[in-house]
Amino acid sequence: MNIADIIVILLVVVIVGGAVAILRRNNKNGKSCCGCDCGHCSQSCGKKDK
Repeated sequence: MNIADIIVILLVVVIVGGAVAILRRNNKNGKSCCGCDCGHCSQSCGKKDK
């Protein structure tokens, strides 16, 4: 494995980690996964009942 491989792997890890962080933050703030109002959705985006 050379330095270019390591840089590419680190870049992918950072991008995926950022996407996961954004999804978690949006979920904690009550935003839906699809951009719609989950209160009117039969699927409720997999939200748990509180």
